[in-house]
Amino acid sequence: MAEQAEKIKVLICQGTGGLASGAAAVADAFTAEFAKQGVEAKVGKRCEVIGTGCRGLCANDVLVDIVMPGTEGVTYDFVTAEMVPQIVAEHVLENTPVAKKVAGPYYGKFLEKQQRIIFSRCGTIDAESLDEFLEHRGFTGIKKAVTMTPDEVIEEVKRSGLRGRGGGGFPTGVKWSFCKASPGEEKYLICNADEGDPGAFMDRSVLEGDPYGLIEGLMIGAYAIGCKFAYVYVRAEYPLAIKRLQMAIDTCYEKGYLGKNCMGLGFDLDMRIKAGAGAFVCGEETALMASIEGHRGMSRPRPPFPAVRGLWGKPTNINNVETFANVSYIFYNGADWYSSIGTEGTKGTKIFALTGKVKHTGLVEVPAGTTMKEVIYDVCGGILNNRKFKAVQAGGPSGGCLPTEALDAEVDYDSLIKAGAMMGSGGLVVMDETTCMVDIARFFLNFTRVESCGKCIPCRIGLKIMLEILERITQGKGREGDIELLQDMAFDIKKSSLCGLGQTAPNPVLSTIRYFRSEYETHIREKECPSHSCKPLLHFKVIDDKCKKCGVCPKVCPVDAIRWEKGQVAFIDIDKCTECTSCYDACRFMAIE
Repeated sequence: MAEQAEKIKVLICQGTGGLASGAAAVADAFTAEFAKQGVEAKVGKRCEVIGTGCRGLCANDVLVDIVMPGTEGVTYDFVTAEMVPQIVAEHVLENTPVAKKVAGPYYGKFLEKQQRIIFSRCGTIDAESLDEFLEHRGFTGIKKAVTMTPDEVIEEVKRSGLRGRGGGGFPTGVKWSFCKASPGEEKYLICNADEGDPGAFMDRSVLEGDPYGLIEGLMIGAYAIGCKFAYVYVRAEYPLAIKRLQMAIDTCYEKGYLGKNCMGLGFDLDMRIKAGAGAFVCGEETALMASIEGHRGMSRPRPPFPAVRGLWGKPTNINNVETFANVSYIFYNGADWYSSIGTEGTKGTKIFALTGKVKHTGLVEVPAGTTMKEVIYDVCGGILNNRKFKAVQAGGPSGGCLPTEALDAEVDYDSLIKAGAMMGSGGLVVMDETTCMVDIARFFLNFTRVESCGKCIPCRIGLKIMLEILERITQGKGREGDIELLQDMAFDIKKSSLCGLGQTAPNPVLSTIRYFRSEYETHIREKECPSHSCKPLLHFKVIDDKCKKCGVCPKVCPVDAIRWEKGQVAFIDIDKCTECTSCYDACRFMAIE
């Protein structure tokens, strides 16, 4: 450990977001600059460039931490390869951080209210290194678990209060007990890493940043239910996650952590990745199992439930990535420690993916019970361009849209359901005053309609008819009675659909009608979009008393359709205008109708 402390570490975010922003080039630049400057000889310490998992503040990638021996790390954001020589010369060689390039105070605020448990290793260790995982308590959880009986392991998970993080929130320990109690020697454990919600990438970040932690959680679950084979079902659109997880699985086989007599602890476990084709419906457990078996991903009626008759007709337990990632920490620290975090009904932390009209998009991990307002304003900095908050869509495409008055709702299963949304897997899409709630309902319903497997009529036909009504309304062709028809159809589809996709798909429509009914009525009766968002209802003119004469709109117009002189109100030439909405998106004062 003394040798470890004497290293100079450069931690570079090399999750998907970091790599897309140029993290590989930044890493190469640090390595080359260290060699060019002879840094190790000058400072007398080893310099190590480490690729980590996602750091959370994805909008500010590439994120880099410089950790000098005996000091706290200093974080730089928006790092490019061109910045590296200055950082090395001043910070590494002179131990003087480059103040102008250090991440601002917003980075500290971003982390302040978070409690990073599942993400505690993401962004701090080499995601591909087994040795670094072992240095951070890796595999101590499974070693503790095997000193207990399987029933005692399940009881510990029950006492912790852990609920499934895939959306339903079913108690994990209870679910494990059902599978363990099912007769039969052959059982299966499945980790659902399909994660199809638009804008959600929590599971992907765990797979990329802490793959060994997921493996350990699966090992504990397998020991508890008495199974010898585990699948991780990952969508093929996650190539980096698949690569790092497969690398970790291969290393575990090589070192004896998987296979026969795992770690010499007296139980066997084989593990395999199944890459899915990206169908959203395969996030539903019966469709997922059909996909693993080589069939088309379509849901089947339940019962029988997977715990009784699942994969290939054998008892099967299914949880998602975040659930299994929690399991390890329960056994590191104990059920009492875990249950002390969160609320009475939702224990532990929850990871959220924040996207949309928010200043700092990315991943946050907060204790259950944190309010939606704290997540959006305190952690993520508030609304982009300081516009007014309008709504947040919680729970993915099957969740609900919550207005300003619901901002004080706590992020836990029961509070969000009461408010008209759901926890889901943890996607939060933030909307401002420029967002049309009718169009948002149309957008998410279109997504679920396209992703429907088509097996049952309520989902296949019902969602199509609802979508046609919403499209009419956003085109200015809505009719009296459309709102009531949407509500009636939504309740019928929820009651009669075969699986969770159809049962929850109408939620965005119902929640937007509940909280933003006036917008629907304005679209139908006045043929106007209050948010000036629905293209067929736009007039494309500048409102004189709102225009601040700033000159931003002509700069973004791709066809030079806006005339403007300094100190004058802008004017849109309708003959030239292509109605692309670039000017409307750029105007911070909503002066363009």
